[in-house]
Amino acid sequence: MAITNGYCTLAELKAALRLSDSVDDTLLENSIEGASRRIDGYCGRWFYKTASTAIPIYPLNEFVVKFPADLATTTVTIKSDTTGNGTYATTLVQGTDYILEPTDATLRNRPYRQARMVGGKTFSQEVTPSFPTVQCTAEWGWASIPDDVREACVLLSMRQFARLNAALGVVGFADMAVQVRAVDPDVRDLLNPFQVIAIA
Repeated sequence: MAITNGYCTLAELKAALRLSDSVDDTLLENSIEGASRRIDGYCGRWFYKTASTAIPIYPLNEFVVKFPADLATTTVTIKSDTTGNGTYATTLVQGTDYILEPTDATLRNRPYRQARMVGGKTFSQEVTPSFPTVQCTAEWGWASIPDDVREACVLLSMRQFARLNAALGVVGFADMAVQVRAVDPDVRDLLNPFQVIAIA
């Protein structure tokens, strides 16, 4: 099977496991996919790039639209529905009508998370009926997989592959047994900087 949106390659995982044969390739690929989706769930975001997709959004306020996911590139088309009929007839111009934030995203090698209106312009807020008044079309996610995420995927994939020999969560070594911990602290430390902090 082919790995879909995995955060490490089969070759990287096999190198870490010191494997040269292809006997367990399918199990290893399954481990990579499982580890990658667990990383998505832990971080609250994904690190691959989607195809360009249009998403309707309710503005956070009259000046800010918070994107539903990370913006993988600076190429985004933002349209506004000023009449409340569910059509997005007004195309906004980046750098004239709005800017992308955070403004230091490129310095920190992070994606953009929102758009802010500038020059006295505002997003439509209240319309009847209540349709989302903004539409963003973009490639969502990350342009490239961060190194720490790739390393976390290798470690987590190794763990998941080894777990096949410890169905009850206990690994035996000669006269002793070791219980598998719930969260690998190294994986946790690698991924914590990438977690989306949800505020209720």
